[in-house]
Amino acid sequence: MRVLCCLIASLLTAGSLCAQNDAQLCQGDYFTEEQGAAHVGALANRLQTRQQWLQHADSIRTQLRKGMGLTLWPKRNPLQPQSRNKVELDGYSVESVVFESFPGFFVTGNLYRPLGKAAAHSLAVILCPHGHWDKVEDYGRFRNDMQYRCAAFARMGALVFSIDMVGYGDSRQVPHEYRQALTLQTWNSIRALDYLLSFPEADPKRVAVTGASGGGTQSFMLTALDERVTVSVPVVMVSAHFFGGCSCESGLPVHRSGNTIFTNAEIACLAAPRPMLLVGDGDDWTRNNTTVEFPFAQHIYKLLQAEDRVELAFFATEQHDYGKSKRLAVYAFLSRHLGLDLTRITDSKGLVDESFVRILPRPQLEFFTAAEHAHHIKGDAVWAAFQKQLGH
Repeated sequence: MRVLCCLIASLLTAGSLCAQNDAQLCQGDYFTEEQGAAHVGALANRLQTRQQWLQHADSIRTQLRKGMGLTLWPKRNPLQPQSRNKVELDGYSVESVVFESFPGFFVTGNLYRPLGKAAAHSLAVILCPHGHWDKVEDYGRFRNDMQYRCAAFARMGALVFSIDMVGYGDSRQVPHEYRQALTLQTWNSIRALDYLLSFPEADPKRVAVTGASGGGTQSFMLTALDERVTVSVPVVMVSAHFFGGCSCESGLPVHRSGNTIFTNAEIACLAAPRPMLLVGDGDDWTRNNTTVEFPFAQHIYKLLQAEDRVELAFFATEQHDYGKSKRLAVYAFLSRHLGLDLTRITDSKGLVDESFVRILPRPQLEFFTAAEHAHHIKGDAVWAAFQKQLGH
């Protein structure tokens, strides 16, 4: 359903894209599984030295920025952060937050902080984007699995921000299907790191990003473009044949430069040599992670003499989600690479226990009122404001 909805949304906005860009788009199942495997297999055979990979990685990064319209970085204006509705719970706190990624455009989400012994003078930071879950009872950053992992990360000793995708939750200035959603979301993620790292207790040497599905796309896109990310954990998203079904993932020409195609498996590997955990399952486009995408990642990391920094957590009988078994794998990985205290969320038998997490209702996690939303700039006025930031 997630892929179908986003593909429909992408089709509805296709008329807004330039004709030359349309020809450069790689969307959805652009490759068959066999074509994807052959593509990364041939690429691995061709890339045999560190320098060859670095040149290829630079080509990918250049196309990402060009395709998103970010060849020039926008001006970084003051964030103007605000917070509301702070509540202290069992070992962590939650508050609703807003800041401006550029003047007049608001980034919304929830900030989770550790309490008690875990609230040290130096904290790791974790950005948590969400995917395209849009049922009323299972929606965006308000989903149970998002609250579980953000609370757990905070209790383990991290400063955590769960961020709204453009057009989701409190972010209503442009619809999610907006033609430039990928650009806006990527810039929002970069500014979210600015926000997290503005806290005096934030440790810039311990910065992670993790999200599932469309949140996985945001995770590896941010990691590819922002060297401040020190650990990447894209969940149920990295594929050599699937390019993302939503305009916010593949609606701009980021996967192709002329006749050269860059798969998400390649983009994810721009994390190297930084630690990366791939998380896949047997019921979606990550079903070949054990035989295609992970071996490719291992090859790239080996070229950089960092093969011990890439791992795979694969759940052959599970589905497309960020369920508990996947969270357990991520907790263990981030505890090692961010120096988090896993014992803060384990019981006397050494098993992870998430029962301390209180699932909060959506109204308590939201920031804006309906009256406040009414006064915000909307639609193409948002893009015009963003374009002004590119001319600084």
